[in-house]
Amino acid sequence: MTTTFAALTIDCADSGALADFWGKALGRPVSPGAVAGDTAVDATVPESGPRMLLHNAPEAETTKNSIHFVLVTDHYEEEIERLTGLGAKPLNETELPAVRWTTFADPEGNEFDLVIWKT
Repeated sequence: MTTTFAALTIDCADSGALADFWGKALGRPVSPGAVAGDTAVDATVPESGPRMLLHNAPEAETTKNSIHFVLVTDHYEEEIERLTGLGAKPLNETELPAVRWTTFADPEGNEFDLVIWKT
């Protein structure tokens, strides 16, 4: 028996809008979720990671969600501009000798990082 990682579910206020953002940010198609009212951002190939399910939560979460996405790119400046144009808000930038990253908030305030490894 094998267990695999099939999807990541994210509670949100507007599943359609958040799926639109993440679909464009990741270059993935958006489709209906498994449950009425949910929206999915589909994985096109296994290497692109799991499917994202965006679920319209009836009320705010009682605890902070500790999941934090990390996106890796070879085109750092271009991706910062593209993600900002899609509605991401830059929060902080960090630069170390081997890596540089910007922390963003998506349209609903979920934080994620854009990383480039220096060579």
